[in-house]
Amino acid sequence: MVTDTKTLYLELLKKTLSDYLNVDNPYANGVPPQFWWKKNGFKNQRNKWLVKLLRRSKIIVLRDDGLSAKERQEKREKGLDWPLMQAQTMIGIKRLNNIHELLEDLIDRGIEGDVIETGVWRGGASIFMRAVLKANVITDKKVWVCDSFEGLPLPEPDKYPADKGDAHHTFNFCAISKETVAANFEKYGLLDDQVCFVKGYFEDTLAHIPAEKFCLLRLDGDMYSSTIVALEELYPKLSSGGYIIIDDFNLGPCAEAVNDYRKTNDITAPITDVDGSGAYWRKD
Repeated sequence: MVTDTKTLYLELLKKTLSDYLNVDNPYANGVPPQFWWKKNGFKNQRNKWLVKLLRRSKIIVLRDDGLSAKERQEKREKGLDWPLMQAQTMIGIKRLNNIHELLEDLIDRGIEGDVIETGVWRGGASIFMRAVLKANVITDKKVWVCDSFEGLPLPEPDKYPADKGDAHHTFNFCAISKETVAANFEKYGLLDDQVCFVKGYFEDTLAHIPAEKFCLLRLDGDMYSSTIVALEELYPKLSSGGYIIIDDFNLGPCAEAVNDYRKTNDITAPITDVDGSGAYWRKD
C-alpha cells in the first residue's frame, strides 16, 4: 500500500489528468463528429451540408458507449478512448506511468538535460512531467511544451509520402490554444519559470529551442513529418543514458519515421513497448 506523500500525489494526479476518476460514467467520453458521422451513415448528397458543418465544428457528440465499468477502465488505462470532455490528456494511465518511471530513473542516475514534449493537446503529459520534477525538488530542468496550438499541419505528400491522405489536420478537437494549456498548468499550481512554451509547427521551431541537452524526449506528433522533424532536431541533443518516448508507435507513418531515422543513424538500442501504442528506448 502506498503511503508516502510524493507517490500519493503523483498517482492521484495521473487519475485526475486522464479523468480516470469519472471513467464509470458512460457519458464521460466524447466522439469527434468526423468519426460519428461515418458510423451513422451521413455520406450521401442529401446530408452533405451536415457533413460539412460537423467537419468544421468543435462539437463533441456524447453517447453511452455500452461498455461495462471494467471495460472503460481498461481502455482508459491504455489510452484507447477519447476523454474529450474533462481530461487534460488522452494517453492513459500506462503511458503516464511510463513517464513517471523514466523520469524517476533519470533523476536517480543524474542524467543531464531538460525534458520536452512535441505535441501536447491540453498539456496533461507535460503537466505531469513538471509535477514529477517538482515532487523531486528538481530546479535545474525545464519542461519544453511544443505545439502549433492550432492543430496538426496539412500533409506534404511530395516531401513525406507516408503522410499522403493523412486527415489529422481536420481534427478540430486537437486545436487547443496556448492560453488554454497554460491555464491547465495553472490549475495544478505548476505554471512557473521552469515551463517553456514553444508555439509553431515543428519544422519552424524545434531547431531554435535554446536548450543544450535533453534527458527525456516525448514525441506525440502522429504524422511522419512531425515525427521525423522532431527526431532530426532533438535526438542529437539527447544525453547519453537519456530516454526517447514515441507516443504513436502504433501508427504506420509515425513508426515509419522512427524506423527510417534509426536506420539512417545506426541506432540499435532495443525499443520497449509500453501499452501497444507508446514505445521508448534508452540512448547509448
